[in-house]
Amino acid sequence: MQYTTFYESPIGRMLLAADDAGLTGLWFEGQKYFARCLGRETEEKELPIFAEAKRWLDIYFSGKEPDFTPPLHFTGTDFQKEVWDILCAIPYGQTMTYGAIADQLATKRGLSRMSAQAVGGAVGHNNLSIIVPCHRVVGSDGSLTGYAGGIERKTFLLNLENAKISGAS
Repeated sequence: MQYTTFYESPIGRMLLAADDAGLTGLWFEGQKYFARCLGRETEEKELPIFAEAKRWLDIYFSGKEPDFTPPLHFTGTDFQKEVWDILCAIPYGQTMTYGAIADQLATKRGLSRMSAQAVGGAVGHNNLSIIVPCHRVVGSDGSLTGYAGGIERKTFLLNLENAKISGAS
């Protein structure tokens, strides 16, 4: 069974989803791939995990870096989970390019190279917006490409963090 609730952020209403293992989803209403991991049976209910996630979001949207992460339950392929783990390691206020993530994965797997486009697909299918900071991934030239929640929101989030853009010259 999955449970849901809503959060009113400064840049739009968000749907939160969780199961017994942790937070499974955090999406802006109307974003690409909205609620794609939700099963047919869901119940809107306030749970302790939601209170923790909302507290995290309140801290984040106040312009501060939260010093905790609510329990997360990734639902995706092994490759997607590897990419999402790397996203979680991008420090607050910093960015990383799709190519740098691909290079890191290639090194980890003992490969000469990996597709930045494949990384982009995994980043785009991240179910846990903001907490798994896909907004911190930029193009090789520092361009703000591809954000399922919309480029305006990505810009807002990076500005909120006073982010240093990787790849920008």
